[in-house]
Amino acid sequence: MSALTFDKSELGNLEYSLQREMLSTDRIGGYMSTTIVCCNTRRYHGLMVAPIDDSGRTYVLLSSLDETVVQHDQTFNLALHRFKGVYEPRGHKYITDFEYTPTPTITYRVGGVILKKEMLWIHKRTQLMIRYTLVDAHSETRLRLRPFLAFRDKHALTHANMEADGHSYPAVNGVKCRLYNSFPWLYLQTSKPGTEFVPAPDWYYGFEYQQELARGYEGYEDLLTTGYFEAELKKGESIIFSASLDEMGSTKTIEEVFAASIARRTHKIDFISCLEHSARQFLIRRPGDRTEVVSGYPWHGVSGRQTFISLPGITLEQGHKEDCIDALDTLVREMRDGMFTGSASAEVAADAPLWFFWTLQQLEREVGAKEIWASYGPAMKDILESYRQGIGGRVALHDNGLIWASSEEVPLTWMNSTIDGRPVTPRNGYQVEVNALWYNAVCYALELAGKYGDKTDKAFVKAWASLPARTQESFIELFRLPEGYLADFVDGSGPDKSTRPNMIVACGLNYKMLDETMQLEVIRTVRQHLLTPKGLRTLSPQNPLYRGSQEGMPAERDFAAKNGSVWPWLLPFYIKACFDIDGDAFLPQAEEALENFDEDIQRYGIGSICELYDADPPYASRGAISQAWSVGAALDIHRMIRERSKGDSQGPKAAKKSGRTNGPKEKKPAKTKPAAKSAGKTVKAAAKSPTAAKAPKAAAKKAAPKAAAGKELRYESFNVRLGVPAPHRGRSWNGVLRHDARSGAQRRRRHVRGSPRLRR
Repeated sequence: MSALTFDKSELGNLEYSLQREMLSTDRIGGYMSTTIVCCNTRRYHGLMVAPIDDSGRTYVLLSSLDETVVQHDQTFNLALHRFKGVYEPRGHKYITDFEYTPTPTITYRVGGVILKKEMLWIHKRTQLMIRYTLVDAHSETRLRLRPFLAFRDKHALTHANMEADGHSYPAVNGVKCRLYNSFPWLYLQTSKPGTEFVPAPDWYYGFEYQQELARGYEGYEDLLTTGYFEAELKKGESIIFSASLDEMGSTKTIEEVFAASIARRTHKIDFISCLEHSARQFLIRRPGDRTEVVSGYPWHGVSGRQTFISLPGITLEQGHKEDCIDALDTLVREMRDGMFTGSASAEVAADAPLWFFWTLQQLEREVGAKEIWASYGPAMKDILESYRQGIGGRVALHDNGLIWASSEEVPLTWMNSTIDGRPVTPRNGYQVEVNALWYNAVCYALELAGKYGDKTDKAFVKAWASLPARTQESFIELFRLPEGYLADFVDGSGPDKSTRPNMIVACGLNYKMLDETMQLEVIRTVRQHLLTPKGLRTLSPQNPLYRGSQEGMPAERDFAAKNGSVWPWLLPFYIKACFDIDGDAFLPQAEEALENFDEDIQRYGIGSICELYDADPPYASRGAISQAWSVGAALDIHRMIRERSKGDSQGPKAAKKSGRTNGPKEKKPAKTKPAAKSAGKTVKAAAKSPTAAKAPKAAAKKAAPKAAAGKELRYESFNVRLGVPAPHRGRSWNGVLRHDARSGAQRRRRHVRGSPRLRR
């Protein structure tokens, strides 16, 4: 039984099948991706997309493979391509079934011929294998296989040219090809002795990639074929096609590798097993003992920020702590002058090194705090010191205890979309999530150093002990708005009052600067303006800049991505914030938040969760078909639910609040005033230089008392305090009618929106 089911009657409907894309990876940087009917709709699609060197770039080597059934001198081409407005051939009409587990499998029926096609990427080798089995036939049947080659960077397109080598050269039961000398040989072989290869080099012109055209990019390509394989098959007989950067020594070896590899494949029997399989695809092992995380398929590479955020979900949830450690160690080994390098450096991503501390906090559950400090304490101290000294003239710790990040060249936060080189959401100054992460990092390092450190670490504690209180005081003074939520950032002009999701990070970390009343204010605002069934909007719909759909040309999509579009990766911080306030009473809502993704694995990126969604219903999937921090987010939520459901005495259920809320124990919560009225004055000077700001002269006023202190928060009190209207307490107030694709029935699904679901 599989969690992934497809409507057989709709497979021939291109509106249905072309919207569903599959992905398989080799766990060393290569992948196969195409639609479930094997019609490429993106330049990033291909049967073999792989690295060929240590540059980190990947290349489309084998674009597609056309299968033709020959019977009674009649040919039936099972392939599907689009050429400038027309589909030719139209092999999808022969498809009768598609299965995704244990490996993508298509069944074709041509008259009395039934042919099964199983597609398998071999782990830890750059090798694709496809096994064709003649399930049924009433007369002599031949199978013809014609490979189409690209040999180009996955971001580019190829066109007919005189430099490409159209020749094929002998290999064991097959041929080898190399269109350009800068590429390695691609070995095309079969498992059936005596299979004939017929040289027939030719260019095919004008392959059309609809998704590229719809996204405003060039979408036409020419592909080269050097010839085709042909073999006779008897009923029940199979033939395996292999495409690899390494030559298979014999036909028997091909059969053995395929059998061993498919035997190890897991069955995706439910939603979580699908996500766990997807999670493993992001982690890749490269030469030089490097373990990296691919941010998303098919076009994203490695990002330091996304590596830290996604790692706990994609590794620890499955008990793969070694993978998490290996990825962290890869980044730590490459630190220079106390800072990460590349995309993990604060010079290009002000928050990225601070997410490192958050990742360690999640890893602590698996290895213990003492081991965390022993392994990573020096790196933690070095990173904090780098922020104190300033980084690249862009990022610095000011005297007020806050981190200032500003650059005219590079957007330094995760909201880094640009149009014509200009940030879509310029956020220079003090950013809310950066400073929340900074406080969390400093408090965590101080706690570990105080408990497990040596004499040197004690000196570190003494030097840094006073900082958290100063940071907290300044943060609340500058960021807390009279409207009852947090500013998105604060610059020389004062606080930016745009309602954005970044403030939820301040409520979803272990160390929080906000008291319970302030947290409730943030949660209420997020719930009212940003929360959707798929995650959090990047901007309130009430803002005139809001865009509800991520469609159109690149500039339109880039603008919408950070001005409306929904991102799943933020959802766990909202869930944790609610758990920390309401304890186990929030479980039904957390469960439903996870359930809201269960149908997504049936479409767009099969078995995975996409990068982002439209901000308006029906919340269409957008961006990369499989994104690491989206999958990690769903698995993080699953972990929180599981821990509380088990009642683990070591887990968050043991105490109503699982997070540390006010820094090291010896530090008292800073006094706060209700609103940041003086924000503009405080940072006006800081706007001129990242090192020029001074600490606020006046201390913040006394914080608002915690509401219902010492009381268990039940549904009613939680909803009252969040401002849920009385008629809607005790039931969902954003219920929508959804179609259950598995049963075909219509049912009422209630989305997370303020109160527990009632099962009627």
